[in-house]
Amino acid sequence: MKKLPDLEAWAIFAKVAETGSFARAATELGLSQATVSKAVSRLEQRLHTNLLQRTSRRLSLTASGQAAQERAARLLQEGEAIEADITEQSGSLRGQIRLTAPMSFGVAHLAPALPDFMQAHPGISLDVNFSDEQVDIVAGGYDLALRISTLDDSSLLALRLCTVRILPVGAPDCFARHGQPRHPRDLAGLPALEYAYARTGRAWQFTHPQQGEFSQAMASPLRVNNADALLPALRRGLGLALLPEFLVWEDLQAGTLQTCLPGWQAHPIALYIVTPPGRLRPARVQVLIDFLATRFRQPPWGWPEESRSQVQDGSTTILP
Repeated sequence: MKKLPDLEAWAIFAKVAETGSFARAATELGLSQATVSKAVSRLEQRLHTNLLQRTSRRLSLTASGQAAQERAARLLQEGEAIEADITEQSGSLRGQIRLTAPMSFGVAHLAPALPDFMQAHPGISLDVNFSDEQVDIVAGGYDLALRISTLDDSSLLALRLCTVRILPVGAPDCFARHGQPRHPRDLAGLPALEYAYARTGRAWQFTHPQQGEFSQAMASPLRVNNADALLPALRRGLGLALLPEFLVWEDLQAGTLQTCLPGWQAHPIALYIVTPPGRLRPARVQVLIDFLATRFRQPPWGWPEESRSQVQDGSTTILP
């Protein structure tokens, strides 16, 4: 008779592969390190191949381990989801949700929304990572991510929430000294305050309904990895910046910053909820997704009527 797969050992291997450590996997699973090590060894003996390369300083996946990692992770996730769903059907939603979001947006808009969710679901704990760096949510063990971008092709699932306009802005003092740019070529020679993770890099790209596309290379006296850090220099008139509307709308309303290039638009991006591959997820995660989708389906920052006119209905897509 053919033996059943060693599902427990595969789940343990998935956690070792995710954490890169027998000790960390043991801690997260609530097992002894010896139990974790024996489970992986049991798999390797059964398969007659090594899944992990072990040295005194480092643990890495072999070619066989790499081939098995994604499917083993799916087994672990689906097992956890089944148990969570059964548990949650018998009572209130419980357990931890790990999510990641961009720093500036997360602090300004996600953080104020979380208390409402926490009060509605006191049995759920949230582990939130704010970072402008785009993390690997599968390798990092995240249940979901908020991303403001144009998404790369991947196997991740994406739920589009709302449009985020990108605006060329500067202080009145800056425009008084350098003039008000009316065409992107007028930006040549002007100081640009640069966000390190901008997809366009040091070339600012714009489109016009009659004049088409135009790209202008910019020189930057300041480059930062968090866009909030640009605001003091921007308000002092030390340069122009290309920033998302949610970051500058209050300054625009107060008149401390102004837009330029009438008729020209930077390509808009969007706010997405991104989740790992596979439709099966714990009910607590789906509840948070539904909460965030409701909260951010309409942009919660300035110029509501103008912004909302650009918002499309959210839809779930599988990125190829």
